[in-house]
Amino acid sequence: MAGHDKNKRANLAPRIGNKRALHEYFITAKLECGIVLVGSEVKSLRYGRAHLQEAFARIESGELILHGCHIEPYDQASLYNHLPIRDRKLLVHKRELKRLDAETQQRGTTLIPLAIYFKDGIAKVELGVARGKQEHDKRETIRKKEQDREMRRIMSRRQ
Repeated sequence: MAGHDKNKRANLAPRIGNKRALHEYFITAKLECGIVLVGSEVKSLRYGRAHLQEAFARIESGELILHGCHIEPYDQASLYNHLPIRDRKLLVHKRELKRLDAETQQRGTTLIPLAIYFKDGIAKVELGVARGKQEHDKRETIRKKEQDREMRRIMSRRQ
C-alpha cells in the first residue's frame, strides 16, 4: 500500500515548464534525462518552486551540466538547505551525450531545459536542442498562436 501512495504523490507533483524557451527558440530535438539533486531540492520541486527561464545546459569535461536553474530553498530544511542557483549534473547515456555534443557543435545551437517533472517518483529534465529565433520568427509564432486561438473560439461557438 505504501508504494501506491508514493506513485500517487509523484503524480501530484507539478510539471515546471519553460514557456519562454518555446518563444525564443526553435526546438529541433528533445531528450529526457535525470538530474542529480539533494533532498531539499527534491522537496522544493515537488511544490513547484523552480524557475527555468535563465537556465541552459552545457557539456563540460564529458558531463552534461545544467546552469542557471533556480530551485527555491525548502523552508523546513533550515540548516541543511541547498543553494538556490548552482550547477547540477544531468544524467544521460554516453551515446546520447556524443549525439548532443555533435548537434551543439553547429553554430547557433544550444541545450535548453524545457521542463522539470517527476516520472515514477524520479525527477527528470526535458532538454531541447534549440536554435535562436529572429524577431520576425517570434512575431510569426505569436500570429499563428492568435489564429489558432481564434479558430478554437469560433469552433466552440458553433457547438
